[in-house]
Amino acid sequence: MAYEIPVTQARAELADLINRVVYGGERVVVTRHGKPLVALVSAADLERLDALDEPAEEQVISSVSRVHETGSASREQRRFGIAAEHRRPGAS
Repeated sequence: MAYEIPVTQARAELADLINRVVYGGERVVVTRHGKPLVALVSAADLERLDALDEPAEEQVISSVSRVHETGSASREQRRFGIAAEHRRPGAS
């Protein structure tokens, strides 16, 4: 569970929040008007999050490559890749 703190309070306590994250292993969620705005996480947590993103990026690249490889793909799909698949027909 993350520790939540309003942005106004977080400004005043930034050094303490950093210590909680680095030395206490906590995650801190900074809120504005009660809604999550940003999170403070350790560098190790950030590396794990980055590692989770890598396969998704590779999957999109692979999907775009398959569109380019198929002979039945429209000219627009070949030109714009996966983005062309998500456009509604007739939309400008």
